[in-house]
Amino acid sequence: MRGLDEITAGGLPSGRPTLICGAAGSGKTLFSMEFLVHGATRYNEPGVFVAFEEKAEELAVNVASLGFDLNQLQADGKIRIDHVRVERSEIEETGEYNLEGLFIRLGYAIDSIGAKRVVLDTIESLFAGLTNQGVLRAELRRLFEWLKEKKVTTIITGEKGEASLTRQGLEEYVSDCVILLDHRIENKISTRILRIVKYRGTIHGTNEYPFLIDDEGISVLPVTSLQLNHPTSVERLSSGIPALDKMLNGKGFFKGSSVLVSGTAGTGKTSIAGSFIDSTCKDGGRAIYFAFEESPHQIVRNMRSINIDLQSHLDSGLLLFSASRPTLNGLEMHLLNIIRLVEKFKPNVVVLDPISNLITVGSTSEVKSLLTRLIDFLQSQQITVMFTALALNDGKAEQTDESISSLVDVWILVRDIESNGERNRGLYVMKSRGMKHSNQVREFVITDEGLKLVDVFLGPVGVLTGSARETQQLLERTSEAIHDHAISRKDREIERKRLVLESRIAALKEEFESVQEELNKSYIEDELKKSILNDNRKELTHKRDNLL
Repeated sequence: MRGLDEITAGGLPSGRPTLICGAAGSGKTLFSMEFLVHGATRYNEPGVFVAFEEKAEELAVNVASLGFDLNQLQADGKIRIDHVRVERSEIEETGEYNLEGLFIRLGYAIDSIGAKRVVLDTIESLFAGLTNQGVLRAELRRLFEWLKEKKVTTIITGEKGEASLTRQGLEEYVSDCVILLDHRIENKISTRILRIVKYRGTIHGTNEYPFLIDDEGISVLPVTSLQLNHPTSVERLSSGIPALDKMLNGKGFFKGSSVLVSGTAGTGKTSIAGSFIDSTCKDGGRAIYFAFEESPHQIVRNMRSINIDLQSHLDSGLLLFSASRPTLNGLEMHLLNIIRLVEKFKPNVVVLDPISNLITVGSTSEVKSLLTRLIDFLQSQQITVMFTALALNDGKAEQTDESISSLVDVWILVRDIESNGERNRGLYVMKSRGMKHSNQVREFVITDEGLKLVDVFLGPVGVLTGSARETQQLLERTSEAIHDHAISRKDREIERKRLVLESRIAALKEEFESVQEELNKSYIEDELKKSILNDNRKELTHKRDNLL
């Protein structure tokens, strides 16, 4: 039986009797029948079912919904069902009362098919007429010793007594293994619990373990035995939002990590989860979406409005939805359902949206315990899980009702940012273990084309979003235009002054050249006069010399 072998460290004691006790409707007969059928079909160990209350036809009908074909198994010689009717009027409280008739009948049934397993259901019917405790104890011990001598692994069912595990209160003392089944109703929610009361000669789990009865039989999950020894991976998975991947060191989440997306109502938590699912399935991965608030049709329709087509992934078989109200089952049943579905579908990614609704069926500590065990299980399977959670809208949005932010590897917080008369969204990466990540705020925008993160815009009073950001950008563009215009005007003024100055320089240069030319003119004339005088003097001197 799934899970029970782990709790009992190997299964029921071979060749020895085991007592299954519990109140009416706790699953004793079904437990026994599954033990017998699985033994015959999986381990080639034929079995005998001795019923003191139900007939073979009734048993066959009752277990047919589980896929057990008792008629065929009987025809194949793998199982034999024997209905023994015990008349109380025939039982005498004398020392002559014994079980020889039962031993002969049971021995014949065992030998006829070579049975290795035996079920007696229920023992109260066999000893209902006995009140003498001495005779009862002696016959019980003799029955158990006879079963041990036959070397058959036996299950004996018994109804729970008022002050003891069984009505007689003796069976648990002579049984080698005692398993108690309990069916509890708390807050109008049904939960089935299994506990190993004793198991001689072995170490076994002593906690209470939830078990589930559905169309696949009984499933027991020893979730409390999980340990922190799961493997880790450096492989990355995209969030489906490129800007968010960039904030996570440019690569996204680690494979097998746990991610919490928290925020107040309407901040886009489900949209982020849908984008993550869409990205995983587009890369060929498998995903399960556990919805506790919306139906699959609602989610598919809503995601389509932001250009995310989940229906195509449903059609391809890569995406599986499981939608139910939290009040459908208790917390333990939800955990068992999730784990059974995960083991059957073998996804790469799991989304729980939202975990806040689980508060309606359990306390905060119980929800945290459930999520802790679920995270451990998924990480041991290297499955990446994303939770969405409703944050408290009381100024303490950094904490969720479930207080699991310390358990997860990545925590993304989406918060309302109210400014300029409107409501916008801001996205933070509060933490991301094992990787460098952005500590800045991004404006989170949901558009017809998908999810976008707008670059940080810091105004005079901090981060601005929405129309406040656009208004500030417009003011800055206006200021820049005015500034450019002012610079252009100054440039033109400088150009004019330069031209005036250059014209003045040209005028001064011309004036200088005119003065220079005037000065040169006087100098040339003086030199010319001096030259003429010298020439005249020489000519006069020459004439006088000729006269002499």
